[in-house]
Amino acid sequence: MQTETIQIPDLARAEARLPRWMLLCGFVALIVILLYRQVLIAAGFALGAGLGILNYYWLHEAVGALAKAGEARIPKLLLAKFLIRYPLAIGLIIFFFKKDWLPPMAVLAGLFVPVAGILIEAIVQIGDGLVSHSNSPPC
Repeated sequence: MQTETIQIPDLARAEARLPRWMLLCGFVALIVILLYRQVLIAAGFALGAGLGILNYYWLHEAVGALAKAGEARIPKLLLAKFLIRYPLAIGLIIFFFKKDWLPPMAVLAGLFVPVAGILIEAIVQIGDGLVSHSNSPPC
């Protein structure tokens, strides 16, 4: 059985599509929530989705810097962003849970928007692999 590796341009395109999928998922879910006239739930979801996408960007930036760590020093701001990701997310959820301003479960649900974007991109990658595999000549 022969395995096929993903080429670098394909990875770069997938990496570029991920934030778009995340924004699209968050926007569609927000529209659906607003269609049901659940403004507080929509606000909580938007806060969680924004925090989740920001968390993804910070993680992506940190991993990119670590991949190039042999070339240069890692900036202190980048290190701070990497270390503050989870305390910030947990702190915001606890804050809104204690204050009861926004539904904490909506904020928590919004945090999973990046997961939805990643799952959609995984489906796209699987589909591309199946199409390219079916178009290749048999060995």
